[in-house]
Amino acid sequence: MSDAVPDFTPVSLLTGFLGSGKTTLLQRVLADPAFADTAVVINEFGEIGLDHLLVESVTDDVVVLPSGCLCCALQGELATTLRDLQSRRTRGRVQPFRRVIVESTGLADPYPVVSTLKADPVLRHHFRLGAVVTTVDAVNGAETLDRHVESIRQAAIADTLILTKTDLADAARVDGLSARLRALNPTAAIRRASDEDLALDRTIDGIDSANGWFKATAEPVEASASEVRPHRSDIRSISLTIDTPVDWTAFGIWLSMLINRHGSRVLRVKGILSLIDEPNPVAIHGVQHLVHPPRHMRGWPDADHRSRLVFIVDGIDPQLLRRSLMASLSLGAGVRA
Repeated sequence: MSDAVPDFTPVSLLTGFLGSGKTTLLQRVLADPAFADTAVVINEFGEIGLDHLLVESVTDDVVVLPSGCLCCALQGELATTLRDLQSRRTRGRVQPFRRVIVESTGLADPYPVVSTLKADPVLRHHFRLGAVVTTVDAVNGAETLDRHVESIRQAAIADTLILTKTDLADAARVDGLSARLRALNPTAAIRRASDEDLALDRTIDGIDSANGWFKATAEPVEASASEVRPHRSDIRSISLTIDTPVDWTAFGIWLSMLINRHGSRVLRVKGILSLIDEPNPVAIHGVQHLVHPPRHMRGWPDADHRSRLVFIVDGIDPQLLRRSLMASLSLGAGVRA
């Protein structure tokens, strides 16, 4: 384990609806030596049964586990807890950590956790958004999506969806749930908690989901507007393909205007852009009002060099989104939805 602290420590979110197996997955994280340089923020120590893991108490709200990771009880607001962790790390009061995992409550809309990193001026200088990992119960997941809009938002915002309890559900149910989640969130990696090759550190860090997205773009993204409509929700995924290279400045202005006006309804945007006068693509990734810095890729992941965008939105008309982008980029019919 290196003592070097990254300039911006990634904060990853572990979320999932009540009973989806989030606590069981978190226990695996806490026992895994791969997370020795990790700080985990939870609501209460007792909720996840740390007694058999506890090795050392730093303070009443911070413990060190045998794996080497820190476990920190949430004290009031998340921003307060993260600022306190950062202060302790700077003063050498806790061991250095290179990532933070936040476990949200089962009924929580995940976005307030994500928005904390951008809203707090102190946190913006020390932390960045990492991956969002959402657990989904294979037995009751479909019914939960039908009844609880929170579960849909948890799934829609995810970088990786982890199906739990697949051993208790028949194959048809698991396949049906996977297809529904894929329609809702086409860019997320879908894994099973029972997978022998499930590398939790790569999942939490978002490496597997990023690779999955770039690999998935090998197939052309054509007309699609998939919907999951429970009560109080109008969430859908919108896939767009742009046939010609785009002007980066014009696209950036359009995306900024979209986020400023409708950020709370743009749950996620992810894409690969072909830019004018640029041989290699640029990857973009945003979660509501929080947009990551663009990533300049070393090359195209496949032979298809068109721009491909996927939006997951709540209550935004796909055709209006397409026409708005066409007008901003002056592409005429060059954007296909």
